[in-house]
This record gives sequence, structure tokens and C-alpha cells, in this order.
Amino acid sequence: MKARRDDRNIQIGRIKAAQKGLGLDDATYRSLLQRVTGKSSTTQMTPAERNAVIAEFARLGFKRADGRERAKGWRGKPKNVAEVPMLRKVEALLADNNRQWAYAHALAKKMFHVEKVEWLHHDQLHKLVAALQADANRRSHCDQ
Repeated sequence: MKARRDDRNIQIGRIKAAQKGLGLDDATYRSLLQRVTGKSSTTQMTPAERNAVIAEFARLGFKRADGRERAKGWRGKPKNVAEVPMLRKVEALLADNNRQWAYAHALAKKMFHVEKVEWLHHDQLHKLVAALQADANRRSHCDQ
């Protein structure tokens, strides 16, 4: 019985996340529930009805932000890339050379004995960018 309660809570959580993600006010949200299932509350719905609501939110453009969606992004990408200009440069060099963040982390570990790129000091980041640029130059000469 516990698993069913958990499944129910997961479905309701997804529905609430979609409501918030799409920016629906309570009246619009309840009207959507009523239109799809004939019920105005998720607590009164069957699992199939909740799945229908989730499918309707997907049709309206809501995309899940759970682990499956994030896994499509860059693994190992630091969370502070937007705030640190040198990390943006690292990201650009990686993207241009079709490299993963794991490559930058491995370089940081090899060059500075630091596990993650985001832990590097400013001068270390400059040296890392120089190494990535040298790699890019080397790769471009090999392609010609």
C-alpha cells in the first residue's frame, strides 16, 4: 500500500510542478483539471486521470525538470558558470572542440591537483583556458 501512496504523491507533485512551470493561476488550473478529468482536485482522481492531466500539461509545453531531463545536459557542468567569466570561456572552448566537462575536470586535476574546475583560483583558470586553447589549436591543425 505504501508504494501506491508514493506513486500518488509523485503524480500530484508533477502536476503541481507543471502548474507552477506553466504559470497557471488556481482558477485556470482547476478549470484544466475539470476539462480533462471532470474533477477539480487531484486528490479525487484515479492514477489514470492524473496521468491524463500530466499528459495534457506536456501537450501544453511543460517539460519535466527531473533527473532524466538534466541528464541530457552537460555532465559535470559547474553551477556557477553564469557568474564566472572564465568558466564561460572554458565552456565555450569545450563546446567548440566537442569535449565534455569531464575533460576540463581531468585537466584541472592533472595540472593543479584540484578535483573540480569550479574550485580553481583565477590564475589557475587562466592557465586552464590556455591549455584548452592549445588543445583546440592542436586539433584544428590535425583536421587540415
